[in-house]
Amino acid sequence: MKISIITSSFNSEKTIEDTIKSVISQTYQDKEYLIIDGGSKDNTLKVVEKYQDKISKIVSEKDRGLYDAINKGIKLATGEIVGNLNSDD
Repeated sequence: MKISIITSSFNSEKTIEDTIKSVISQTYQDKEYLIIDGGSKDNTLKVVEKYQDKISKIVSEKDRGLYDAINKGIKLATGEIVGNLNSDD
């Protein structure tokens, strides 16, 4: 059973790396990881790009906030189970 994890972010350069490491360190194999960024102006995307080979989908575009980003992720998710992990969790 595939699990989709969505992380929404905006100007999260100080916290997103720990979040990414937490997700990619999980041992469950059938998972996809999506990062939906709201068009960050800081170095968030540089941090994300360091892990791009472990992330299924990266979207960075202006959005209407947290819930808009989560809904975008849900639409892109292909897993039977979908979870949300904020960029500062």
